[in-house]
Amino acid sequence: MKNPAVKASTFEYITISLSALLLFFIIAPLVSLFMEANPSISVEMIRNQEVINAIEVSLEASILSVTILTVMGVPLAYILARRDFPGKQLVEAFVDLPLVMPHAVAGIMILAAFGSRGLLGGYLQDLGLIIEDNFKGIVIVMAFVSIPLLVDTVKVGFQLIGSSLESVARTLGASEWKAFTTITLPLSFKHILAGALLGWARGLSEVGALLVVAYYPKTVNILILEYLSVYGLKYAATLSAIYALIVLSIFIALRKVASK
Repeated sequence: MKNPAVKASTFEYITISLSALLLFFIIAPLVSLFMEANPSISVEMIRNQEVINAIEVSLEASILSVTILTVMGVPLAYILARRDFPGKQLVEAFVDLPLVMPHAVAGIMILAAFGSRGLLGGYLQDLGLIIEDNFKGIVIVMAFVSIPLLVDTVKVGFQLIGSSLESVARTLGASEWKAFTTITLPLSFKHILAGALLGWARGLSEVGALLVVAYYPKTVNILILEYLSVYGLKYAATLSAIYALIVLSIFIALRKVASK
């Protein structure tokens, strides 16, 4: 005798329907972008040195920025997850500030602090660090806007682990550093990787602050805006589609690594 088919519950219908609607909201613009792209223009762009340079700048700057940010962000996330101290909520508000700032305002903030005429600009110039229309400026912008995503994600990972395992290791003679590197850090690896992935994606998508701080060397995002204003939607959509394929491929590959 066959078992009767299990009927989906009302809850399942609601969750599946809402999920499908949200996925459609994401996928429809992506499909439309590829439909708008022109294959012949794609071939032309793939051979265009300006496009190649822009893709290289975007990828190199985003990878460098998230690497630097991870080195500095993981310790901060650990402190916020493990320590209580006066002004902690203020520090957490500062960490989240780039997330709520308009992109142009974020660029102005960076210029005001690190630009050649900014608060620290003179000292940075003495060290050879000029950010206006400079690759270093692109890295700084990408790192700045990515701070909340990386730090908050890693902080949640540390909070989920708790401090009990570290305490046990300390009672067995392990130093605080050894307990962190041999227990907490490995157990938090997926959260660190997820935070770095989100930070990388956020930096890669930035354009508003870059328009203020470092228009040159051009990233793909700026080049797309340029193509839109000069050549029209067809060229901008084609370059966007090429870039989307590259980023999606990298994103999927990194997600597979993170899931293992």
